Amino acid sequence: MNNNITSLKLVLLGEAAVGKSSIVLRFVSNDFSENKEPTIGAAFLTQRVTINEHTVKFEIWDTAGQERFASLAPMYYRNAQAALVVYDVTKPQSFIKARHWVKELQEQASKDIIIALVGNKIDVLENGTERSVSREEAEKLAEEENLLFFETSAKSGENITDVFLAIGEKVPLKTANQANVPNNANENQRVDLTSVVNNPAANSSCSC
Repeated sequence: MNNNITSLKLVLLGEAAVGKSSIVLRFVSNDFSENKEPTIGAAFLTQRVTINEHTVKFEIWDTAGQERFASLAPMYYRNAQAALVVYDVTKPQSFIKARHWVKELQEQASKDIIIALVGNKIDVLENGTERSVSREEAEKLAEEENLLFFETSAKSGENITDVFLAIGEKVPLKTANQANVPNNANENQRVDLTSVVNNPAANSSCSC
């Protein structure tokens, strides 16, 4: 059994209320909360999975989707090996925002970052809610920009684990180095950055 551990920094980006936190909660705890509070700033969680007898430790930054926190995103996707760009399949505006995040990551993040485009909330389609973003349109974007693509339901758990496993399989395996985590960030905690929003310079030395 290979006991090497690969640390993988992953960031979630997307418009507010598309289900980013619910995706992480389902992956980390196999749980779902119908009325989850909006993320303030960012939350940091970890999860270990075994892929081909190798342990991958996902270091997950779940960022807030509100526009007032958008300027903080580079602090989280800097040095990230992977990103989940999430949209709601019933909200076309969230897909437009997803396109924006894909473009920004390709221009400003690590050049070899693995990006997964994730259309969430497919469970509501079974209840009669109409789809606003076609699978074909999303697949076309993924193909053009060389992205992984999944449609998921954080509520039912459909395809959630598959997204992370697909990312883990694409990352070169190596023995873990020092995790890329700010000194004040412990595993599975919420990071309140309200003060940073009011005073961006206060966090200019962040190493994340």
